Amino acid sequence: MTPRNVFRVLAVTEAITWLCLLAGMFVKYVVGTTELGVQVAGPVHGVAFISYCLVTVLVSIDQGWSRGRLVLGLVSAVPPLMTVWFDRHVEARDGLDDHWHSRDDSPTAARRAVHWLLSHRRQAAIGFAVAVAALTGLALLVGPPASG
Repeated sequence: MTPRNVFRVLAVTEAITWLCLLAGMFVKYVVGTTELGVQVAGPVHGVAFISYCLVTVLVSIDQGWSRGRLVLGLVSAVPPLMTVWFDRHVEARDGLDDHWHSRDDSPTAARRAVHWLLSHRRQAAIGFAVAVAALTGLALLVGPPASG
Protein backbone atom coordinates (compact mmCIF):
# COMPACT_ATOMS: atom_id res chain seq x y z
CA MET A 1 0.00 0.00 0.00
CA THR A 2 1.93 2.98 -1.30
CA PRO A 3 0.74 6.60 -1.45
CA ARG A 4 0.78 6.36 -5.24
CA ASN A 5 -1.34 3.20 -5.29
CA VAL A 6 -3.84 4.36 -2.68
CA PHE A 7 -4.27 7.71 -4.38
CA ARG A 8 -4.56 6.19 -7.86
CA VAL A 9 -7.19 3.65 -6.80
CA LEU A 10 -9.33 6.38 -5.27
CA ALA A 11 -8.82 8.77 -8.21
CA VAL A 12 -9.89 6.11 -10.71
CA THR A 13 -12.77 4.93 -8.50
CA GLU A 14 -14.05 8.49 -8.19
CA ALA A 15 -13.88 8.95 -11.97
CA ILE A 16 -15.64 5.65 -12.73
CA THR A 17 -18.45 6.36 -10.27
CA TRP A 18 -18.80 9.84 -11.83
CA LEU A 19 -19.27 8.17 -15.24
CA CYS A 20 -21.85 5.79 -13.77
CA LEU A 21 -23.74 8.71 -12.25
CA LEU A 22 -23.64 10.60 -15.55
CA ALA A 23 -24.98 7.50 -17.33
CA GLY A 24 -27.75 7.24 -14.76
CA MET A 25 -28.58 10.92 -15.26
CA PHE A 26 -28.67 10.42 -19.03
CA VAL A 27 -31.15 7.56 -18.66
CA LYS A 28 -33.26 9.52 -16.18
CA TYR A 29 -33.33 12.92 -17.88
CA VAL A 30 -32.73 12.23 -21.59
CA VAL A 31 -34.16 8.78 -22.14
CA GLY A 32 -36.70 9.29 -19.37
CA THR A 33 -37.16 5.62 -18.54
CA THR A 34 -35.92 5.14 -14.98
CA GLU A 35 -34.08 6.88 -12.21
CA LEU A 36 -32.61 3.64 -10.85
CA GLY A 37 -29.15 4.54 -12.20
CA VAL A 38 -29.15 7.81 -10.28
CA GLN A 39 -30.53 6.15 -7.16
CA VAL A 40 -27.72 3.58 -7.20
CA ALA A 41 -24.80 5.53 -8.68
CA GLY A 42 -25.52 8.72 -6.73
CA PRO A 43 -24.77 7.33 -3.27
CA VAL A 44 -21.90 5.17 -4.56
CA HIS A 45 -20.32 8.21 -6.19
CA GLY A 46 -20.89 10.24 -3.02
CA VAL A 47 -18.95 7.70 -0.97
CA ALA A 48 -16.18 7.56 -3.61
CA PHE A 49 -16.03 11.38 -3.73
CA ILE A 50 -15.71 11.71 0.04
CA SER A 51 -13.17 8.87 0.20
CA TYR A 52 -11.10 10.50 -2.55
CA CYS A 53 -11.14 13.84 -0.71
CA LEU A 54 -10.04 12.27 2.58
CA VAL A 55 -7.25 10.31 0.90
CA THR A 56 -6.18 13.43 -0.99
CA VAL A 57 -5.73 15.30 2.30
CA LEU A 58 -3.85 12.35 3.84
CA VAL A 59 -1.52 11.91 0.85
CA SER A 60 -1.03 15.66 0.58
CA ILE A 61 0.21 15.83 4.17
CA ASP A 62 2.47 12.83 3.76
CA GLN A 63 3.93 13.82 0.39
CA GLY A 64 4.42 17.45 1.38
CA TRP A 65 2.17 19.00 -1.25
CA SER A 66 1.69 22.75 -1.33
CA ARG A 67 -1.66 24.18 -0.32
CA GLY A 68 -2.32 25.00 -3.98
CA ARG A 69 -1.68 21.40 -5.07
CA LEU A 70 -3.98 20.14 -2.31
CA VAL A 71 -6.75 22.53 -3.38
CA LEU A 72 -6.29 21.51 -7.03
CA GLY A 73 -6.52 17.86 -5.98
CA LEU A 74 -9.74 18.47 -4.08
CA VAL A 75 -11.28 20.64 -6.80
CA SER A 76 -10.42 17.99 -9.40
CA ALA A 77 -13.10 15.77 -7.85
CA VAL A 78 -15.84 18.12 -9.06
CA PRO A 79 -15.57 17.91 -12.89
CA PRO A 80 -15.95 14.38 -14.28
CA LEU A 81 -12.71 12.44 -14.84
CA MET A 82 -10.44 15.20 -13.54
CA THR A 83 -9.19 13.08 -10.64
CA VAL A 84 -7.46 10.83 -13.19
CA TRP A 85 -5.94 13.89 -14.85
CA PHE A 86 -4.80 15.21 -11.45
CA ASP A 87 -3.26 11.85 -10.54
CA ARG A 88 -1.19 11.91 -13.73
CA HIS A 89 -0.41 15.61 -13.30
CA VAL A 90 0.93 15.28 -9.76
CA GLU A 91 2.88 12.11 -10.52
CA ALA A 92 4.54 13.77 -13.53
CA ARG A 93 5.74 16.50 -11.15
CA ASP A 94 7.16 14.01 -8.62
CA GLY A 95 4.34 14.55 -6.14
CA LEU A 96 3.55 10.87 -5.57
CA ASP A 97 6.14 8.45 -4.25
CA ASP A 98 6.11 4.73 -3.72
CA HIS A 99 6.88 5.22 -0.03
CA TRP A 100 5.33 7.10 2.85
CA HIS A 101 7.33 10.03 4.23
CA SER A 102 5.56 10.36 7.58
CA ARG A 103 7.48 9.11 10.61
CA ASP A 104 6.91 9.22 14.35
CA ASP A 105 9.62 11.88 14.57
CA SER A 106 8.30 13.99 11.67
CA PRO A 107 8.56 17.74 12.24
CA THR A 108 4.81 18.42 11.99
CA ALA A 109 1.93 17.08 14.04
CA ALA A 110 0.01 16.37 10.85
CA ARG A 111 2.73 14.08 9.51
CA ARG A 112 3.06 12.37 12.89
CA ALA A 113 -0.72 11.79 12.77
CA VAL A 114 -0.41 10.25 9.30
CA HIS A 115 2.36 8.01 10.64
CA TRP A 116 0.09 6.94 13.50
CA LEU A 117 -2.68 6.11 11.04
CA LEU A 118 -0.29 4.07 8.91
CA SER A 119 1.02 2.27 11.99
CA HIS A 120 -2.48 1.50 13.30
CA ARG A 121 -4.23 0.39 10.14
CA ARG A 122 -7.17 -1.33 11.81
CA GLN A 123 -8.07 1.75 13.85
CA ALA A 124 -7.39 3.95 10.82
CA ALA A 125 -9.71 1.86 8.64
CA ILE A 126 -12.46 2.06 11.25
CA GLY A 127 -11.91 5.82 11.62
CA PHE A 128 -11.92 6.25 7.85
CA ALA A 129 -15.20 4.30 7.55
CA VAL A 130 -16.76 6.36 10.35
CA ALA A 131 -15.58 9.62 8.76
CA VAL A 132 -16.92 8.62 5.33
CA ALA A 133 -20.24 7.55 6.87
CA ALA A 134 -20.54 10.76 8.90
CA LEU A 135 -19.66 12.99 5.95
CA THR A 136 -22.01 11.03 3.67
CA GLY A 137 -24.78 11.43 6.24
CA LEU A 138 -24.09 15.15 6.41
CA ALA A 139 -24.18 15.38 2.62
CA LEU A 140 -27.52 13.57 2.57
CA LEU A 141 -28.90 16.00 5.13
CA VAL A 142 -27.75 18.98 3.09
CA GLY A 143 -29.08 17.44 -0.11
CA PRO A 144 -27.86 17.39 -3.69
CA PRO A 145 -26.12 20.46 -5.10
CA ALA A 146 -29.14 21.47 -7.23
CA SER A 147 -31.65 21.25 -4.37
CA GLY A 148 -30.64 24.77 -3.22
